[in-house]
Amino acid sequence: MSSRRSRTRQSSTTSRISDDQINDLVSKLQQLLPEIRNRRSDKVSASKVLQETCNYIRSLHREVDDLSERLSELLENTDSTQASIIRSLLSQ
Repeated sequence: MSSRRSRTRQSSTTSRISDDQINDLVSKLQQLLPEIRNRRSDKVSASKVLQETCNYIRSLHREVDDLSERLSELLENTDSTQASIIRSLLSQ
């Protein structure tokens, strides 16, 4: 086997994440997700945790978009002095 192939195999094995590390990360994700965290059962599959994580991130994006839109409307309907104060507070 060439030394190049040998190095590639060595680097791929050293960068692999162990099953225990994956389980630990999935468990940490599970604790962050309101949908799963509030459930009574402790046993949730990793795929379900990942699916719920994606759903939660999407909902957070929608919430940010909604809040940004509401803020823009608020700033449009506010006099320029108050709007500049709000903008300066947001930039801090």
